[in-house]
Amino acid sequence: MEWLSVLLFVVVCLVLMSGYPVALALAGTSIIFATLASLFGAFDFSFFNALPSRLFGIVNNQTLLAVPLFILMGVTLEKSKIAEDLLISMAQLFGRFKAGLALSVILVGMLLAASTGIVGATVVTMGLLSLPAMLKQKYPASLATGIICSTGTLGQIIPPSIALVLLGDVLSNAYQQAQISQGIFSPETVSVGDLFVGALIPGLILVAFYALYAIYAVYTDKNVQPVKNDNDNINLIALLKALLPPLTLIFIVLGSILLGFATPTEAAGIGAFGALVLAAVKGKLNVDQAQLIGQDTVKVTSMIFLILIGASIFSLVFRGLGGEDLIHDVFHNMPGGVWTAILVVMLVIFVLGFILDFIEITFVVVPIVGPVLLTMGVDPIWLGIMIAINLQTSFLTPPFGFALFYLRGVAPASIKTAQIYKGVAPFIVIQLLVLVLLAVWPELATWLPEIMYG
Repeated sequence: MEWLSVLLFVVVCLVLMSGYPVALALAGTSIIFATLASLFGAFDFSFFNALPSRLFGIVNNQTLLAVPLFILMGVTLEKSKIAEDLLISMAQLFGRFKAGLALSVILVGMLLAASTGIVGATVVTMGLLSLPAMLKQKYPASLATGIICSTGTLGQIIPPSIALVLLGDVLSNAYQQAQISQGIFSPETVSVGDLFVGALIPGLILVAFYALYAIYAVYTDKNVQPVKNDNDNINLIALLKALLPPLTLIFIVLGSILLGFATPTEAAGIGAFGALVLAAVKGKLNVDQAQLIGQDTVKVTSMIFLILIGASIFSLVFRGLGGEDLIHDVFHNMPGGVWTAILVVMLVIFVLGFILDFIEITFVVVPIVGPVLLTMGVDPIWLGIMIAINLQTSFLTPPFGFALFYLRGVAPASIKTAQIYKGVAPFIVIQLLVLVLLAVWPELATWLPEIMYG
């Protein structure tokens, strides 16, 4: 009867692909499945006795409080047009080089990832501002769109990242479950700050690989020409005005976390307040704008928490059907042990990324496989970074890659969808290459947290 849990997982994935609201699809499908299974004695409804405490734990979770605050920070910076100033200044700084525009987009994307972390906003902004300039400079359409889409996804791995906040909470619960299953009762847990620190080196490696590939692709294309600028003098004042505000905010938010002065939730509050101050200083904050910022923040936050509630119902039913025991037995009996189990999990997450987004995979898949892998001795920080980079590919893999949708919405009609798909392929390979590097050298994710926190 444990295989009913596998059937539940498959049915949930099919329902999610139908386009029905994610939270309702997760909760509704699970409840219907539990009802039918109970008729044959395969499910005990007493499992739902744990649901109220789980839901209360979600809305009372101090770690998850960072989510709406980071969203508020990102939406505010998006509305204040900081990305436009950054792009103009970076393009002026690197424009004299043949690959200057590509490097400008990647560096600005990295800064936006560390300040806003909103993939859609970054891709749309880059698509509107830099795509026409890249096409004018004779960039191949596939290369230009690939650079923009992939750069926009850096917000998934470069902290402060909402994806890492969600992963930190899920892995923390998985770590506690793994300890309890082994008879260990310890207050130790996996913190979001640990994941933030662990993601720094892999995130910078990813940026470096993006830049190296962009330089190679541009310099091997004879059609691409450097920007012709009659005025070669760089306006340092304008450059500093564009760079200092986001860099200061990044330093305050990340620095307070890394140096131990603030928790991620406290730092998120500082970041949200700092973003509002920057918007006010730029003259971009008024009553109407504040209302739009508040509405967007509430919409995204509500969506995430509603999905989390639906995922909690799914995990209860999955466990009630014996799915957790089934996964445990399968993983422990695999030839090759823990490495085969990790390989299978990474493949499943990568394939699911073609049809599901990162929030659904985080809340549905990670709670299932996380406790089992952690009981097998996998380092939780390394596992979290591996999953985060793997989830990053879900934004680029067709047919449901959200970064592809965002760019398709603002790209000119002359650019075909097939060209966008072709353009992101090399960057998906780069992301998978970083995964391989992390698998070979786990220290890339674990060294910095060990140095800073022991």
